[in-house]
Amino acid sequence: MIKEDKMPLPKPVQDEFPEASVADAGTKERFPVRFLFAGVIFGIVFTKAEVISWFRILEMFRLQSFHMYGVIGSAVVVGILSLWLIKKFNIKTIDGQKIEVQPKQFSKGQIWGGLIFGLGWALTGACPGPLFAQIGTGATVIVITLLSAIAGTWVYGRVREKLPH
Repeated sequence: MIKEDKMPLPKPVQDEFPEASVADAGTKERFPVRFLFAGVIFGIVFTKAEVISWFRILEMFRLQSFHMYGVIGSAVVVGILSLWLIKKFNIKTIDGQKIEVQPKQFSKGQIWGGLIFGLGWALTGACPGPLFAQIGTGATVIVITLLSAIAGTWVYGRVREKLPH
């Protein structure tokens, strides 16, 4: 059992989303509708691009189609180019703050986590990003995957202090 007095308390979310502040509840929207809108657009794009298709994911893991590799590869290229442009032109956030990318430390846990994630993805045909879009298209069996992802996150939170770094 993990002693609860050793676990750090999470930082309040209010610092990240000032529109959710209790003090401003009367003047600003209580639920940021723009996030809902972005999620709906995200789901539509994933659906139209067939990124949430169990069949497309199966094809990828069977090495039968380039479709998903093209999507994932395109995302990697866009990410690389975006970071390069941010660094080259010293692009700032909307609030005018400097964007800093912290160096990452390698850990064996990244390998194990990637293997577990890939195995779950291959077995269920779903990764966390498109779960809700899949459910929204009527693939209600994915609710089991969603509940499993939530359970896995809970278990990780309970044992993370005992895991090797």
